[in-house]
Amino acid sequence: MHPIDYDILGDDMQYVEIVLDPGEAAIGEAGALMFMQAGVELETVFGDASDADSGLLGKLAGAGKRLLTGESLFTTVYANRSAESRRIAFAAPYPGKIIPVRLDQIGGRLVCQKDAFLCAAKGVGLGLAFQRRLGAGFFGGEGFILQSLEGDGTVFIHAGGAVAEKTLAPGEVLRVDTGCLAALQPSVDYDIQFVGGIKTAMFGGEGLFLAKLTGPGRVWLQSLPLSRLAGRVFAAAPQGGGRQTGESGGHLAGDRS
Repeated sequence: MHPIDYDILGDDMQYVEIVLDPGEAAIGEAGALMFMQAGVELETVFGDASDADSGLLGKLAGAGKRLLTGESLFTTVYANRSAESRRIAFAAPYPGKIIPVRLDQIGGRLVCQKDAFLCAAKGVGLGLAFQRRLGAGFFGGEGFILQSLEGDGTVFIHAGGAVAEKTLAPGEVLRVDTGCLAALQPSVDYDIQFVGGIKTAMFGGEGLFLAKLTGPGRVWLQSLPLSRLAGRVFAAAPQGGGRQTGESGGHLAGDRS
């Protein structure tokens, strides 16, 4: 699979424009489509689009993988049926950065949080990455299941807020908030550590557990996990069905109700 051409546009709310040559196709996360030019046709297939030629059992397995990772049972494929290059765009769901990753340059596989996948070149498979340790499964913030992206094409993942990419040397350890881990290479060992004493756990404001990442390999961190953003929005929202009319709780000028 040859590299696809693309442009990542925007600052805090980004979108990626992908150039599809005649006959090329891309797959996208449900609800991520922004626009597509004339000549691009979409088709919904059962299961993982990479399993299109694997028969009924393969399609059922692909659908099961997507269901376990919180995705739809169906995958949307966008194919360029025209004789000229066409553009298609996918938008990020909340403020953050879109990260392009060439799977053929990192060993053919990337592990990411199950809500990080945005779109990819057709042929990239979406699978499961089970946690090997009970601690990582129960306390890692994402359960036992992370998403595995496999193939030799380009994938685009979305991370909330700012992105920090770290390359860990063999044996090098990095401890991060479990929600701030966006993606990692399979060569990076992932485990969960207790933060320390009871006082630190209860009053430190960082939760009870941190993710322990041990190299070698690359990891991508996000400064604004979706759970943290959702928590702030919920805390700021009017409670009990009331109506908030101003920052201080009073009525805005001109509101005579």
